[in-house]
Amino acid sequence: MTLRRLSSSAAVAALLTGLCASYAAAGEHPTATADSKAAARQAAAAPATLDTLSRFFARDGKVSLTAAAPRIQGDAVPVYTLSPEFVAGRAGASVAKLEYLASTAVSSDGQKASLWTVPQGTTWKVVNIATGDDEARYAAAGASRLPGGTVFQEPQINAWYVQKGATVLPLDEDAVRAVGAKGTTLAAYRQRVQRAYGDKLPGSAYAKSGKAGGYGQTPEEARAQAAAAAPTGGDSALTATSVTAGAGALAALGLGTVALRRRRGGNRA
Repeated sequence: MTLRRLSSSAAVAALLTGLCASYAAAGEHPTATADSKAAARQAAAAPATLDTLSRFFARDGKVSLTAAAPRIQGDAVPVYTLSPEFVAGRAGASVAKLEYLASTAVSSDGQKASLWTVPQGTTWKVVNIATGDDEARYAAAGASRLPGGTVFQEPQINAWYVQKGATVLPLDEDAVRAVGAKGTTLAAYRQRVQRAYGDKLPGSAYAKSGKAGGYGQTPEEARAQAAAAAPTGGDSALTATSVTAGAGALAALGLGTVALRRRRGGNRA
């Protein structure tokens, strides 16, 4: 993923400060049960969150603060990302792990945003607001293309896939470039990601070197890397593999504890 410093980033990060603790501090693993989805959606629809969303949608003057009138659309969806254990070749490891649940917010002028929620103690908290509705769109696209499959993201290249059994199918242009329009087998996909990231797992020389884009970092490593790589101005980009690194980057910049992620355009399911 790419976290870009734009003119509005400081303002958005400031308004997000206090909404929640960082994703790295969550300390709990999300589940995709009916109860957890309901709780995640409730957190997204909380008055304080909707107030923050109004400011988020109004940040660039596209809509006024009072006219934004954000609402939560549809159910929360589980979001999976490529698993380091799968990359490492661990026996029985799933291709992806559940990272968070996402709810889609819509403003009165049609802007959309995705709210990432994770469990913290006995409650669910919103830990990130991302532009667009990638999570919901790709979840729907995957369910349509391969019913019952697991929709997941390979964040290093911003690619989205759906996997079921031995089949891995692409859901966006980045994934097509990686595995072809017709998809690939799970075994072949494992070989590809092992070649791409096998030497970048936690404990590797690459990870220890502190290079941007290291794979599967711990929250502490991500925060340390972000602090070292924090840009000083312009349109510099920080490369990260998760919202944890993005949150660390903003914290290092003194902008708050929640990441504002802007995605590349052009990828559609």
